[in-house]
Amino acid sequence: MQEDDVKISRKKPIFPVGPGLVKYLKAYQRDGKLPLAYRDLLSFQETIPSLDKFGNDTLWEIPLYPPHVQDTLYDQLKIVYAQLKASGNTRIVEHKVIEKIEFCAFGNTHPFRIKIVNRLNDVYDYFYIKQADASRIYGLELEEIVSPNQVNYLYDRDTLVEEHIVGIPGDVFAKGRITNPDYNQTRIAKEFVKFNERCVISMLGDMRAYNFVMQITPDFDDFQFRIRAIDFDQQFYEGNIKVYLPQFFKENLPFVKLSMEHLNEKTVLQYQQEERSSIVHRVRSERHRIKDLRDASKTQMLSTPENIERLKAGYAKYYDNEHYFKCHSMTDIIELNVKNVIRQVQL
Repeated sequence: MQEDDVKISRKKPIFPVGPGLVKYLKAYQRDGKLPLAYRDLLSFQETIPSLDKFGNDTLWEIPLYPPHVQDTLYDQLKIVYAQLKASGNTRIVEHKVIEKIEFCAFGNTHPFRIKIVNRLNDVYDYFYIKQADASRIYGLELEEIVSPNQVNYLYDRDTLVEEHIVGIPGDVFAKGRITNPDYNQTRIAKEFVKFNERCVISMLGDMRAYNFVMQITPDFDDFQFRIRAIDFDQQFYEGNIKVYLPQFFKENLPFVKLSMEHLNEKTVLQYQQEERSSIVHRVRSERHRIKDLRDASKTQMLSTPENIERLKAGYAKYYDNEHYFKCHSMTDIIELNVKNVIRQVQL
């Protein structure tokens, strides 16, 4: 399953949200009138490193704002949180305070992470403010449609607000928890196979271990596992098909080894088929939404002609299907992926 390390673009351009996507977001109630914009959070003077509870550098930075700017931002951020979580009902933030704003300088969309705390019981939550990127929004929407996961976000002009996705970072899980004797290793391997299948069909790229989380749910007789993507910046942009197959990233080697140890070819095919059937069920139930998303994505360029040419050749070889050479856009490729899955399930 594992081959050479996959090379991807160091810096994918941020694609503006086109008119077709704006119309789609309004139709499906993803838009909102936010009290602040992403650029308002850039008004800091300097930053200091953000450390975890063990004193280690998290690679995030804490922006330092003038007092009057900080007070205004904190009030606005509480309203944003109410819009994200409760359709704007500010009663849910009456006892909450913004404890910390963090800034990530190395991400594509240079996100801000906001920590909000209930002062009555110290329960806290996070949410994110990011630059609006059409690629990322399409990734979020496809995650909503194709995967078993729901996503919660709001868009307003150049600003994207996202809910925090809870889970153990994949790289942390791989280093210290994947071999936990209380965990059924076969269940973890099964989930990685299914996650791999979802990514290649929905064309979600760069799913290295630190770009997804492991969610663990105790069941009455065992633990259930689900891998959830948390980074959607590399949605159908790259031309190398391996970018859309998590199995090829060296950061995911522990998951690949686990799959090779606990699964055989027959069970891998079985789990792939299970995931394809689930995708077909979801696509059929959301057929109007995925059609509207397809129509929106056809109205703007979301990659380069070179990447499209290379990727359609990659998928033609991967699926042994010459029809991919007739594709003219990333949207055409992903639409053909879905049609192929429907045909395979019907056989």
